[in-house]
Amino acid sequence: MSKPIEPSVGWFRLGLLSLFLGSLSLRFWGLGRFNAFVFDEVYYVKFAHNYLTQTPFFDGHPPLSKYLIAIGIWLGNQLPIGREAVNSLAGSALSTWSYRWLNALTGSFIPLVVAAIAYQLSLRRSYALIAGLFAAADGLFLVESRYALNNVYLVLFGLLGQLFFLMALRSQKWLLWMGIAGIWFGAAASIKWNGLWFLLGAYLLWFVAWSIRLVRFLLKSSVTDSVKTPLDRLTQLNPIGLGVMLAIVPAVFYRLIWIPHLRLNPDAGFWQLQQQILAYHERVGSGTAVHPYCSTWQSWILMIRPVAYFYQVTNSLQAPIPTSGAASPIVPGSVIYDVHAMGNPVLWWFSSAAIVLLIWALIENLNALFTTTRSSFIAPNELWIVVYLLVNYAANLLPWVRVTRCIFLYHYMGAAVFASMGLAWLVDRWLRSAIPRRRSLAVWTIGLILVAFIFWMPIYLGLPLMEWQYKLRMWFPTWV
Repeated sequence: MSKPIEPSVGWFRLGLLSLFLGSLSLRFWGLGRFNAFVFDEVYYVKFAHNYLTQTPFFDGHPPLSKYLIAIGIWLGNQLPIGREAVNSLAGSALSTWSYRWLNALTGSFIPLVVAAIAYQLSLRRSYALIAGLFAAADGLFLVESRYALNNVYLVLFGLLGQLFFLMALRSQKWLLWMGIAGIWFGAAASIKWNGLWFLLGAYLLWFVAWSIRLVRFLLKSSVTDSVKTPLDRLTQLNPIGLGVMLAIVPAVFYRLIWIPHLRLNPDAGFWQLQQQILAYHERVGSGTAVHPYCSTWQSWILMIRPVAYFYQVTNSLQAPIPTSGAASPIVPGSVIYDVHAMGNPVLWWFSSAAIVLLIWALIENLNALFTTTRSSFIAPNELWIVVYLLVNYAANLLPWVRVTRCIFLYHYMGAAVFASMGLAWLVDRWLRSAIPRRRSLAVWTIGLILVAFIFWMPIYLGLPLMEWQYKLRMWFPTWV
């Protein structure tokens, strides 16, 4: 490895600000382009509107994201902007901007939180900037942020839980930061139950840390004589305090968040509603008969089956965009408006390869976890980063193996974050290498990811495309 070259604090802050402003611009630009309900907005906007009108209803997910969308609608209606496109699809006249703007703002923070996690892991500003850049260049996160859906809330809250969890491992005031982490983990579970996967990642890290300590004890390794990494620090914390902050605090938050919903829907109690939600998901089948874009967890790794959120065809650029009904057939001169919920293909494929490389690196350097043997490939104080990324990737992906209901590509978003962070970690190492070939590989990787993001941006933003331009971006039949 060559001598590390870190961006100065000033350049680091400028880089983070640029990531945020770029993400913000892409999420707000043309936010009201489709004056309709896009994909699951047909549910979430209506449910949010029900809270505002005090109309009882049943929802198959916890209520927090609908509270937030409702707050966004209320605030959006107080502002004299974004009223160019208005519809009454929810039962009252609402501007599309009013029910989408808060999601757009929320999604803009995800690259910053990813960068903060990367910095807490490595204390390297270069790694933080690369990880934040990759998060900003992910098309699926861009699409999910531009509509009144709930996945950006789940991912952001789960990542905030992980961020404060890491901050607790580096702070003497660990109990405070761990309590804040527990609140965010509870918030993630209050969006969807699979928000618990982020908390599962923290539990698994605790289990791994103690397993490593036990093996070191059995081997009488001197590594146990002092705290070496934040992973080792995890075994030094009071288990009772950890249990309170990472079990009781999330549970209490989850229970309290249901109070407004229960007051609106008094016919069922808290536990009865949880049983109804479970029964609802058990009734949902799988396969194309349930939904044409159902996919399997294995297919997410290579992004085999993205989801078309919006698709309409017009006969010219000047023609109004249809907001309902089946799409018109494509004829010469047709213009296609398509919003595809798909990741940046290059980023996702490279990130999947990075996970394989990290698994190989962990196996090759496994002895360094248990003994004082120095690794020739990864420094001992870096190996724990590999463990952290792989554990959280597994925690956000493997629980889906047992799920039998119809699931979609966006359920991979939690795992995809840690995969892209793994790729960013490798790229940062290559940039720091004394070998020119590795530095070139890093530059080419970053460049290809950014080029791919720009190339597929029209189907992230729903920009008009001619037929040949649309087909140029649909590389595989399963993408259509």
